[in-house]
Amino acid sequence: MKKVTRKNHDAAPRADILAELVRRIAAHAPSTGEHATTIPGLLLFRRSQATPCYRAALEPSLTLFVQGKFGETAYMCGPSSLCLSSIDVPIESQIVEASADVPLLSMLLRLDMSVVREMLNLEDLPESASARPLRGVAVAPAPVGLLNACCRLVELLDTPEDVPFLSQLIQREIIYRVLKSPQGARLRSIATTGDLGNRTARAIAWLKANYAKPLHMEELAGVARMGVSTLHHQFRALTTMSPLQYQKQLRLQTARQRMLMDGMDASSAAYEVGYESISQFSREYSRFFGLPPMRDVKALRAASAAA
Repeated sequence: MKKVTRKNHDAAPRADILAELVRRIAAHAPSTGEHATTIPGLLLFRRSQATPCYRAALEPSLTLFVQGKFGETAYMCGPSSLCLSSIDVPIESQIVEASADVPLLSMLLRLDMSVVREMLNLEDLPESASARPLRGVAVAPAPVGLLNACCRLVELLDTPEDVPFLSQLIQREIIYRVLKSPQGARLRSIATTGDLGNRTARAIAWLKANYAKPLHMEELAGVARMGVSTLHHQFRALTTMSPLQYQKQLRLQTARQRMLMDGMDASSAAYEVGYESISQFSREYSRFFGLPPMRDVKALRAASAAA
């Protein structure tokens, strides 16, 4: 395999950069699962088998897929695909193509929205050429410049002494290259104070922090500083769901996590996330995850033990 060195990153073709990313991520993610790194906000993933559809959640982040195939809602991510999320949003996804010999390999970089806002204040930062899109999540081929920057970020893991000095610079370059891309309008909208996207993001953040409380649309609209009907429209445009559906998914996913990770029983989990009726919780959980609460948790534990 041809090695891409520091001095010829910028001149290397896409295939060579991608091959180098595969090699480096595989080396730093040697086993199946999620791997934290010494670089703040950077996670590496290796998955060795395809999966059925499962529920997950995205946070403001950039995910770059370098090997294997991954499906998210209506999108398919293959090698050199990037998935950009500018908001916290639940998703339905699955690993379509992965094996022990050719695992799915990816990197996720959490986006610091305060850095995005700081960079947007730079007068000479070029605008994205595309019209502002509606959804808060996008999948697209990664530009070569962005691949270069991601490769250099992962390369830092081989020289830990460089991480404190260089990782923030490279992450700023990654944000800059995203903002220059057609997908950059999503980040601009969410990060720009006063923009409808930014106001809707405030409502999303409030819901995430207060999902167990009863939802009153007038109160949520007040947080977002917009009318109820406008909030409904903007919220659905960004997340493809209503505020009530968003809250329900947050509650169900949190309850599932508490049962799975903390050994909580279904009734306690239901009350903790804001349900007043256990039967309603059971019905909605079964509809959402496909099994009643405790059967679902038992199946997840069995699958984890088998893996």
